[in-house]
Amino acid sequence: MTGPRVYADFQNADAGGRVRLNTVGTARDLAEQGLELSEGLGLLLYSDDADDRGNRDDLVVEGVATYSNEEHCWVARIDWNAIRHASQIPAPPAPGVTFDGHGAITPQSAKRP
Repeated sequence: MTGPRVYADFQNADAGGRVRLNTVGTARDLAEQGLELSEGLGLLLYSDDADDRGNRDDLVVEGVATYSNEEHCWVARIDWNAIRHASQIPAPPAPGVTFDGHGAITPQSAKRP
């Protein structure tokens, strides 16, 4: 998943299913990262959540920013079926490591020219 990580309240959606980006948490994340929303900006949106044991496990989804003239605010188009818990998303490989597509990990230093 790519794009700046920005808070969104997934329960704050417009009639078209777009998430409004007008919360205090969204403004805080944008300010901390020195970002300004722009048309077509890709975002990694997250919302607070927890697992069955009460441990933090944010909900995350990729979104695309667009300005809503009807709502007079920025919104993000998301795929509601793509929302996942952060724990469900595989971590990116460490630098210098590749995957063979079958689950095996190979350090770059082990590869022969």
